[in-house]
Amino acid sequence: MTEQNMNTIQNDAVVQLAYNLVVDGEEIESDVLEYLHGHENIITGLENALTGLQVGDTKEVLVRAEDAYGEFDPDAVVMVTRASFPPDFEIRLGEPMRLRDANGHVFTGVATALYEDSVELDLNHPMAGKDLQFTVTVLGIRPATDVELAAGRLISGCDGSCEDGCSDGCC
Repeated sequence: MTEQNMNTIQNDAVVQLAYNLVVDGEEIESDVLEYLHGHENIITGLENALTGLQVGDTKEVLVRAEDAYGEFDPDAVVMVTRASFPPDFEIRLGEPMRLRDANGHVFTGVATALYEDSVELDLNHPMAGKDLQFTVTVLGIRPATDVELAAGRLISGCDGSCEDGCSDGCC
């Protein structure tokens, strides 16, 4: 990338931004995020709206549900037997739970109703069906490294190639 382009958000740029997220009139989150642009590392509606911004720019972005976490899918609310859970597993109504299916796939579900022999699980993303209002300020832009481009995401700390974890000289 040229020096001029490092100040503009485009594909293959690493972007650092401060953001504030409001959903249904309530502030949900305020933080700083760094991501690789153009590689679907953030929700599509936000990523598309950021293209072309420069360091120092602030923008209000309304991301409709379909361009965020999708519409609420009533078919993603399922009944499972209590026997599907380990005997010592605590099912908490209304709280996200990390679950594993019989094939080893890990997913998140929220128990929305408890019955004697079954549990109603909502497998939708918690923000499904919601429009997201962001206020973003671009803090920095830099070219991605070859390693980041090959991975399609940012690489931080140890890349997992060390058998004993991260240690001096490892990463």
